[in-house]
Amino acid sequence: MLTRAGAHVRSVGRRGRMDPELGWVAPVSELGSLLPAADFVILVLPLTSQTHLLIGPDELARMRHDAWLINLGRGTLVDDAALVSALLRGEIGGAALDVFADEPLPAGSPLWALPNVIISPHMSGDFQGWEGALADLFLRQLRLYRSGKPLANIVDKRLGYIPGS
Repeated sequence: MLTRAGAHVRSVGRRGRMDPELGWVAPVSELGSLLPAADFVILVLPLTSQTHLLIGPDELARMRHDAWLINLGRGTLVDDAALVSALLRGEIGGAALDVFADEPLPAGSPLWALPNVIISPHMSGDFQGWEGALADLFLRQLRLYRSGKPLANIVDKRLGYIPGS
């Protein structure tokens, strides 16, 4: 477990491993056992066949009644119907959602009316100066390409994401 700014952070990945920045990363098979202790469950992972509907009725039922689900990854990481049901029944404290299965979120979605839901316009990655950072990344990649060196941040198309360590 990593402690930063007074928060105890546990990470989950495809497989268990030690990470130099995160400490112990638990395997996804342990997600269910970690959920009852979480104040916030934050999803920042890619959509793959393994992560599709990662959070469904069983996972939501394991969360504390005051815990919040925050999805910044992909909309279909979460079973929307199960989430709405859990929110309406008070099974979880709330949800902060930047992504949805259907985007833009349809006007008739019950998520709009729930007082314990925060909806952002799929802009969680925006930050002041993003244009310059994007140009810098492009120029760095162009230099690598022109010198015949491997590019950074290559997405493995079989996996659907940039493989980590």
